[in-house]
Amino acid sequence: MTMKATDNLYNYCLRLGDDALILGHRLSELCSKAPFIEEDLALTNISLDMIGRAQAILKYAAEVGGKNDTEDDLAYRRAEINYYNHLLVEQPNGDFAHTIARQLFLSAFEFYLYGEMEKCHDKTLAAIASKTLKEVRYHLEHASDWTIRLGDGTPESHHRMQNAINELWMYTGELFEMDEVEMTLMRDGIAVDLIPVKTQWYNRIKHVLAEATLVMPEDSYMQTGSRKGVHTEHLGHILAEMQYLQRAYPDAIW
Repeated sequence: MTMKATDNLYNYCLRLGDDALILGHRLSELCSKAPFIEEDLALTNISLDMIGRAQAILKYAAEVGGKNDTEDDLAYRRAEINYYNHLLVEQPNGDFAHTIARQLFLSAFEFYLYGEMEKCHDKTLAAIASKTLKEVRYHLEHASDWTIRLGDGTPESHHRMQNAINELWMYTGELFEMDEVEMTLMRDGIAVDLIPVKTQWYNRIKHVLAEATLVMPEDSYMQTGSRKGVHTEHLGHILAEMQYLQRAYPDAIW
């Protein structure tokens, strides 16, 4: 593999791993704060799934990078500009409707993304995708059920769910952007072509929102920038909390 190809694969792995890491951390913030105990356990389990996936992907990224880094180095010792997660996953939990809307958008995307990635030429990513798909299928079912329950529930729950869908919609367009890194890897049979994924995602979201009696937002200006390390202010706050111990006591052994 050429140096350019190695750099592309390393960057692609960071993108996948960072999405899982940051949303996993976001969901962990809800431990003991969900509406009731069963949901508290459900969100915590989803968080653990995502953090476990992040560990696997970042471990592979460290191997590809060849810089003697570990997955912990990549998680805890990068600056904000060197994270490549989508803007959607760093958005605050907000109320329960916002948590569910964010999970619905991302889980639907990941369901079709990893479904295609199972076929990729990179055996490690294909294996991770196969395991991830089993988890994401549940994540999507969970988010869809709650979207329908809240949307087709009381006037208050309907209003909150519609408001969450509307406010987070601007972060969904970025999910389907493909730059030179991903286009090159796609031609090599590694990265996923996001054009058909977008169509599948859109149809799935449209179906769920219709069943929830919610209105599909119209496409307007979409936020972007994460693939260049440009983020909202929320990521900095996440990293300040998540990285504190490692930065305060580097190389500490417990």
